Amino acid sequence: MTAAVRPAATVLLLRDGEAGLEVHLLRRTRGMPFAGGMTAYPGGGVDPRDGDTDVAWTGPSPAEWAVALGCDERVARELVCAAVRETFEEAGVLLAGEPGGDVVPDVSGDEWETQRQALLSRELSLAELLAARGLALRADLLRPFAHWITPPAEPRRYDTRFFAAALPVGQEARDVSGEADEASWLTPEAALAEMRAGTRPMLPPTIHTLGQLAPFADVAAALAGSPPEPLHPIMPELVRTPEGRFAELPDGTRIGLVVPLPS
Repeated sequence: MTAAVRPAATVLLLRDGEAGLEVHLLRRTRGMPFAGGMTAYPGGGVDPRDGDTDVAWTGPSPAEWAVALGCDERVARELVCAAVRETFEEAGVLLAGEPGGDVVPDVSGDEWETQRQALLSRELSLAELLAARGLALRADLLRPFAHWITPPAEPRRYDTRFFAAALPVGQEARDVSGEADEASWLTPEAALAEMRAGTRPMLPPTIHTLGQLAPFADVAAALAGSPPEPLHPIMPELVRTPEGRFAELPDGTRIGLVVPLPS
Protein backbone atom coordinates (compact mmCIF):
# COMPACT_ATOMS: atom_id res chain seq x y z
CA MET A 1 0.00 0.00 0.00
CA THR A 2 1.40 3.38 -1.05
CA ALA A 3 1.91 5.85 1.81
CA ALA A 4 -0.09 9.07 1.81
CA VAL A 5 1.76 12.16 0.59
CA ARG A 6 2.03 14.96 3.15
CA PRO A 7 2.53 18.61 2.06
CA ALA A 8 5.68 20.18 3.49
CA ALA A 9 7.96 23.20 3.13
CA THR A 10 11.71 23.61 3.50
CA VAL A 11 13.87 26.73 3.35
CA LEU A 12 17.31 27.34 1.88
CA LEU A 13 18.41 30.05 4.33
CA LEU A 14 21.23 32.02 2.70
CA ARG A 15 23.92 34.50 3.69
CA ASP A 16 27.04 36.03 2.13
CA GLY A 17 30.19 34.62 3.77
CA GLU A 18 33.89 35.19 3.27
CA ALA A 19 34.07 32.32 0.79
CA GLY A 20 30.91 33.40 -1.05
CA LEU A 21 27.31 32.26 -0.86
CA GLU A 22 26.60 30.08 2.20
CA VAL A 23 23.54 28.01 3.12
CA HIS A 24 22.36 26.93 6.57
CA LEU A 25 22.35 23.13 6.95
CA LEU A 26 21.17 20.87 9.76
CA ARG A 27 22.27 17.30 10.39
CA ARG A 28 19.21 15.42 11.58
CA THR A 29 19.66 13.18 14.61
CA ARG A 30 19.98 9.49 13.83
CA GLY A 31 16.85 8.65 15.81
CA MET A 32 14.56 10.68 13.54
CA PRO A 33 11.96 8.53 11.75
CA PHE A 34 12.65 10.33 8.45
CA ALA A 35 16.14 11.07 7.08
CA GLY A 36 17.92 10.31 10.36
CA GLY A 37 21.61 11.18 10.14
CA MET A 38 21.10 13.12 6.92
CA THR A 39 22.02 16.76 6.31
CA ALA A 40 19.04 18.87 5.25
CA TYR A 41 17.53 22.36 5.38
CA PRO A 42 15.10 23.59 8.04
CA GLY A 43 11.63 22.38 7.16
CA GLY A 44 8.59 20.32 8.04
CA GLY A 45 4.93 19.62 7.42
CA VAL A 46 2.15 22.16 7.14
CA ASP A 47 -0.20 23.08 10.00
CA PRO A 48 -3.80 22.97 8.71
CA ARG A 49 -4.68 25.79 11.14
CA ASP A 50 -2.69 28.13 8.90
CA GLY A 51 -5.26 27.63 6.15
CA ASP A 52 -8.15 28.57 8.42
CA THR A 53 -6.79 31.76 9.96
CA ASP A 54 -6.08 35.15 8.44
CA VAL A 55 -2.43 36.06 9.00
CA ALA A 56 -1.09 39.61 8.68
CA TRP A 57 0.79 39.32 5.41
CA THR A 58 3.38 41.39 3.51
CA GLY A 59 4.33 40.46 -0.04
CA PRO A 60 2.81 38.23 -2.73
CA SER A 61 -0.68 37.08 -1.77
CA PRO A 62 -1.62 33.43 -1.19
CA ALA A 63 -3.34 33.55 -4.59
CA GLU A 64 -0.07 34.61 -6.24
CA TRP A 65 1.84 31.94 -4.33
CA ALA A 66 -0.71 29.36 -5.49
CA VAL A 67 0.28 30.07 -9.09
CA ALA A 68 4.01 29.89 -8.34
CA LEU A 69 3.72 26.71 -6.25
CA GLY A 70 1.21 24.92 -8.45
CA CYS A 71 -1.48 24.38 -5.81
CA ASP A 72 -4.71 25.91 -4.54
CA GLU A 73 -4.78 29.08 -2.46
CA ARG A 74 -5.36 27.37 0.88
CA VAL A 75 -2.42 25.00 0.43
CA ALA A 76 -0.26 27.91 -0.73
CA ARG A 77 -1.05 29.79 2.49
CA GLU A 78 -0.22 26.68 4.55
CA LEU A 79 3.08 26.16 2.70
CA VAL A 80 4.29 29.76 3.09
CA CYS A 81 3.32 29.73 6.77
CA ALA A 82 5.12 26.40 7.20
CA ALA A 83 8.27 27.84 5.63
CA VAL A 84 8.26 30.76 8.07
CA ARG A 85 7.31 28.66 11.09
CA GLU A 86 9.84 25.88 10.47
CA THR A 87 12.67 28.37 9.91
CA PHE A 88 11.91 29.88 13.32
CA GLU A 89 11.48 26.50 15.01
CA GLU A 90 14.63 24.89 13.60
CA ALA A 91 17.00 27.82 13.04
CA GLY A 92 15.72 30.55 15.38
CA VAL A 93 15.17 32.92 12.44
CA LEU A 94 11.79 34.65 12.00
CA LEU A 95 10.75 36.08 8.63
CA ALA A 96 8.30 38.61 10.06
CA GLY A 97 8.13 42.29 10.93
CA GLU A 98 5.83 45.17 11.80
CA PRO A 99 3.32 45.84 9.02
CA GLY A 100 4.98 48.23 6.60
CA GLY A 101 8.23 48.10 8.63
CA ASP A 102 11.50 46.24 8.79
CA VAL A 103 12.06 42.62 9.74
CA VAL A 104 12.15 42.06 13.50
CA PRO A 105 15.88 42.39 14.34
CA ASP A 106 16.28 39.99 17.26
CA VAL A 107 14.31 36.90 18.28
CA SER A 108 16.74 35.36 20.73
CA GLY A 109 15.33 36.39 24.14
CA ASP A 110 13.63 34.20 26.74
CA GLU A 111 10.10 35.24 25.73
CA TRP A 112 10.84 34.40 22.11
CA GLU A 113 12.25 31.04 23.16
CA THR A 114 9.10 30.23 25.13
CA GLN A 115 7.00 30.98 22.07
CA ARG A 116 9.31 28.96 19.81
CA GLN A 117 8.87 25.97 22.09
CA ALA A 118 5.09 26.47 22.04
CA LEU A 119 5.19 26.42 18.24
CA LEU A 120 7.16 23.17 18.34
CA SER A 121 4.58 21.55 20.59
CA ARG A 122 1.74 23.04 18.49
CA GLU A 123 0.32 24.72 21.60
CA LEU A 124 0.69 27.97 19.63
CA SER A 125 0.00 28.57 15.95
CA LEU A 126 2.07 30.89 13.79
CA ALA A 127 -0.95 33.20 13.39
CA GLU A 128 -1.34 33.45 17.16
CA LEU A 129 2.34 34.27 17.65
CA LEU A 130 2.32 36.98 14.99
CA ALA A 131 -0.96 38.49 16.20
CA ALA A 132 0.24 38.62 19.82
CA ARG A 133 3.31 40.59 18.77
CA GLY A 134 1.64 42.77 16.14
CA LEU A 135 3.77 41.29 13.36
CA ALA A 136 3.15 40.43 9.73
CA LEU A 137 4.51 37.42 7.89
CA ARG A 138 7.09 38.59 5.32
CA ALA A 139 6.17 36.52 2.27
CA ASP A 140 8.20 38.98 0.19
CA LEU A 141 11.42 37.57 1.71
CA LEU A 142 10.76 34.09 0.29
CA ARG A 143 11.37 32.86 -3.25
CA PRO A 144 10.02 29.62 -4.75
CA PHE A 145 12.99 27.38 -5.54
CA ALA A 146 12.04 23.73 -6.17
CA HIS A 147 9.31 21.11 -5.80
CA TRP A 148 10.07 17.48 -4.93
CA ILE A 149 7.76 14.53 -4.25
CA THR A 150 8.98 11.41 -2.44
CA PRO A 151 8.76 8.26 -4.62
CA PRO A 152 5.82 5.88 -4.01
CA ALA A 153 8.10 3.09 -2.73
CA GLU A 154 9.13 5.08 0.35
CA PRO A 155 7.30 4.45 3.66
CA ARG A 156 7.12 8.21 4.41
CA ARG A 157 6.21 10.50 1.55
CA TYR A 158 6.27 14.30 1.31
CA ASP A 159 5.16 16.78 -1.33
CA THR A 160 7.73 19.46 -0.55
CA ARG A 161 8.12 23.00 -1.85
CA PHE A 162 11.61 24.43 -1.41
CA PHE A 163 11.93 28.17 -0.73
CA ALA A 164 15.01 30.41 -0.69
CA ALA A 165 15.41 33.31 1.76
CA ALA A 166 18.18 35.62 2.93
CA LEU A 167 19.15 35.67 6.61
CA PRO A 168 17.54 38.90 7.91
CA VAL A 169 19.87 41.66 9.08
CA GLY A 170 20.28 41.53 12.86
CA GLN A 171 19.20 37.92 13.25
CA GLU A 172 21.47 34.90 13.70
CA ALA A 173 20.69 31.30 12.82
CA ARG A 174 21.07 29.24 15.97
CA ASP A 175 21.40 25.54 16.71
CA VAL A 176 18.05 25.32 18.52
CA SER A 177 16.38 22.31 16.97
CA GLY A 178 16.07 19.16 19.03
CA GLU A 179 15.80 17.33 15.70
CA ALA A 180 19.41 18.12 14.71
CA ASP A 181 22.79 17.40 16.28
CA GLU A 182 24.74 19.87 14.11
CA ALA A 183 24.04 23.20 12.41
CA SER A 184 26.49 24.66 9.88
CA TRP A 185 26.91 27.48 7.38
CA LEU A 186 28.63 26.02 4.31
CA THR A 187 29.13 27.00 0.71
CA PRO A 188 27.24 24.67 -1.62
CA GLU A 189 30.55 23.42 -3.03
CA ALA A 190 31.93 22.58 0.43
CA ALA A 191 28.76 20.73 1.44
CA LEU A 192 28.75 18.74 -1.80
CA ALA A 193 32.45 17.91 -1.41
CA GLU A 194 31.74 16.45 2.04
CA MET A 195 28.81 14.51 0.59
CA ARG A 196 31.01 13.03 -2.15
CA ALA A 197 33.62 12.09 0.46
CA GLY A 198 30.93 10.18 2.35
CA THR A 199 31.10 12.34 5.48
CA ARG A 200 27.87 14.30 4.96
CA PRO A 201 25.03 12.04 3.79
CA MET A 202 22.13 13.82 2.07
CA LEU A 203 18.90 12.95 0.33
CA PRO A 204 18.75 13.57 -3.45
CA PRO A 205 16.68 16.79 -3.22
CA THR A 206 19.32 18.37 -0.97
CA ILE A 207 22.13 17.30 -3.30
CA HIS A 208 20.31 18.60 -6.36
CA THR A 209 19.31 21.96 -4.87
CA LEU A 210 22.85 22.55 -3.56
CA GLY A 211 24.02 21.99 -7.12
CA GLN A 212 21.49 24.58 -8.30
CA LEU A 213 22.83 27.07 -5.72
CA ALA A 214 26.50 26.51 -6.53
CA PRO A 215 26.72 28.81 -9.61
CA PHE A 216 25.45 31.87 -7.70
CA ALA A 217 28.09 34.26 -6.38
CA ASP A 218 26.00 35.78 -3.61
CA VAL A 219 22.58 35.91 -1.99
CA ALA A 220 21.23 38.59 -4.32
CA ALA A 221 22.09 36.49 -7.37
CA ALA A 222 20.55 33.36 -5.85
CA LEU A 223 17.27 35.11 -5.03
CA ALA A 224 17.15 36.79 -8.43
CA GLY A 225 17.83 33.42 -10.06
CA SER A 226 14.98 31.58 -8.34
CA PRO A 227 12.56 30.18 -10.92
CA PRO A 228 10.25 32.97 -12.18
CA GLU A 229 7.66 30.50 -13.50
CA PRO A 230 5.52 27.93 -11.68
CA LEU A 231 7.60 25.12 -10.20
CA HIS A 232 7.62 21.74 -11.91
CA PRO A 233 7.44 18.79 -9.50
CA ILE A 234 10.26 16.26 -9.50
CA MET A 235 9.52 12.71 -8.37
CA PRO A 236 12.64 10.57 -8.75
CA GLU A 237 12.62 6.83 -9.38
CA LEU A 238 14.84 4.73 -7.12
CA VAL A 239 17.04 2.37 -9.14
CA ARG A 240 19.69 -0.17 -8.17
CA THR A 241 22.67 -0.95 -10.40
CA PRO A 242 25.95 -2.83 -9.88
CA GLU A 243 27.47 0.59 -9.08
CA GLY A 244 24.99 1.28 -6.25
CA ARG A 245 21.59 2.84 -5.59
CA PHE A 246 20.48 5.99 -7.38
CA ALA A 247 17.61 8.42 -7.59
CA GLU A 248 16.85 8.86 -11.28
CA LEU A 249 15.20 12.17 -12.24
CA PRO A 250 12.70 12.56 -15.09
CA ASP A 251 15.45 14.04 -17.30
CA GLY A 252 17.64 10.95 -16.81
CA THR A 253 20.01 12.51 -14.26
CA ARG A 254 21.11 10.00 -11.62
CA ILE A 255 22.01 11.04 -8.07
CA GLY A 256 23.88 8.49 -5.97
CA LEU A 257 22.40 7.70 -2.55
CA VAL A 258 24.84 8.39 0.30
CA VAL A 259 23.58 6.98 3.59
CA PRO A 260 24.95 7.49 7.11
CA LEU A 261 27.68 5.08 8.20
CA PRO A 262 26.87 2.79 11.13
CA SER A 263 27.59 4.48 14.44
